[in-house]
Amino acid sequence: MSEQTLKATVQSDLHDAMRARDKVRSGALRMALTSITNEEVAGTQARELSDDEVLKVLAKEAKKRKEAATAYRDAGHPERAETEEAELAILEAYLPAQLSDDELQALADQAVRETGATGMPQMGLAMKAAQGLVAGRADGGRIAAAVKAALSRR
Repeated sequence: MSEQTLKATVQSDLHDAMRARDKVRSGALRMALTSITNEEVAGTQARELSDDEVLKVLAKEAKKRKEAATAYRDAGHPERAETEEAELAILEAYLPAQLSDDELQALADQAVRETGATGMPQMGLAMKAAQGLVAGRADGGRIAAAVKAALSRR
């Protein structure tokens, strides 16, 4: 049997969640699929997303849930924050394991070495290289902090 695409896996899991009447899971997966579909039809021509592109969409959705949970907690709505966190946990199951701080710093150091960046003016160059090495296993804010730390040691 051929390997199923990530999008097909999410669709299959959505059907299972709907059959099981799991409202939180089906809601989170339905929103994720909507975002994937929106990304597919964005631009001048509709296209099928690769698994890497689907991962980026899922990572963006997970980040939204994390930010919403924080906002709800800060606003005194813990029950809404818990819903967002439950959806976040569902989405994180599809994402690659996140890098530890030490692993991330090692990749940032490698990116700075490979690009020959010597200071903050080359941060964009080093960031681009680091993002390629990290490949979705850490969010942009963490990558930027690690690259800045690596550049400051140059």
